Amino acid sequence: MATPRELLNQAKAEISEVEGPEVEALLGSVTLLDVREPDEFDQGTIPGAVHLPRGHLEFQVEGKLPDKAAPVVVYCAGGVRSAFAAKTLQDLGYRDVVSLVGGFNRWKDDGRPWETPKVLTPEQRNRYQRHLLLPEVGERGQLKLLSSKVLLLGAGGLGSPAALYLAAAGVGTLGIIDMDVVDASNLQRQILHNLDRIGDRKVDSAKKTLTAMNPDIDVVTYDVRLGADNVLDILDGYDLIVDGTDNFPTRYLVNDAALLKHIPVVHGSIFRFEGQVTVFEPYVGPCYRCFVPEPPPAELAPSCSEAGVLGVLPGIIGSVQAIEAIKMLLRLGDPLVGRLLAYDALEGSFRTFKMRRDPACPACGENAGPIVIAEYDDLCMPHVAAPPA
Repeated sequence: MATPRELLNQAKAEISEVEGPEVEALLGSVTLLDVREPDEFDQGTIPGAVHLPRGHLEFQVEGKLPDKAAPVVVYCAGGVRSAFAAKTLQDLGYRDVVSLVGGFNRWKDDGRPWETPKVLTPEQRNRYQRHLLLPEVGERGQLKLLSSKVLLLGAGGLGSPAALYLAAAGVGTLGIIDMDVVDASNLQRQILHNLDRIGDRKVDSAKKTLTAMNPDIDVVTYDVRLGADNVLDILDGYDLIVDGTDNFPTRYLVNDAALLKHIPVVHGSIFRFEGQVTVFEPYVGPCYRCFVPEPPPAELAPSCSEAGVLGVLPGIIGSVQAIEAIKMLLRLGDPLVGRLLAYDALEGSFRTFKMRRDPACPACGENAGPIVIAEYDDLCMPHVAAPPA
């Protein structure tokens, strides 16, 4: 029967080891895998390292490190557990794996870069437990959500479900812009509000609902009209925009400002029994001006207050917007960049249509001139004052 020392020597004979200076030179271009226990990791780690305790390696590593051809440097406290882990990774098909000599202890003693990682509190671990079980999210993804900032345009039909699910998911900062008050006619679809808040400012009502749901988040309210004079200042610092407006002037204004700020926009729209969702990622996919080069005549684009809307519909579309927002924040899956998702409630059907950037687009096209932030109140005048859906 082999001794632990013999097993270690056998593992080291089958793997490659690397010294600290060589790894430091590769920071940012190689994946670092920290296989220590959670209490060790919490006290300090190499910046950018993926944490996966040795005991969970075999069953969780493929979710954490899906690319088996990418170079991986494994480390533990002193180089023992990482040697066994490197051997296991090789057995699992990882082709470029090495173990860090001396582990984190020597790395830190030699004065190389390290940091105390941000970690979830016990209460947060309980709250977001179902996220933590997803390898695609995990603790790192949840921490990313908690540090993210999303601006919601409107606290109405689309903004309500989007805000509720983003708050529940733990998106750390939610900005909400809306200059309307809660009306009884809103309650058929705008689930952020209730009868007791009729007459209250919508942003105040939204903040009460969201902070009562999740004390982790910060809700920033903007009880103002979004215009050329304030749009750049309001958008500044946000990672993503969820657009729940229903008028063309605001959509064009936000599109141009988002292009200038390089902020993705998750766009949603609803009409009677139909809804649409897409994602405008600046200079990657099409922008709103590629999608709608010119607004249709006002009589062909009535607002919800004129044409009506089934109350459940914005709940579906707003929820899809929340999913797309989280996918963009965490870079998960295939967001709706360059694709339009159309939902017909009466048919019960979803259809996806490809959308391409317009090379001649005046905003994001190859020969587009400088973007000028301006008011567009001359577009679809009857809808300029229309509140978000």
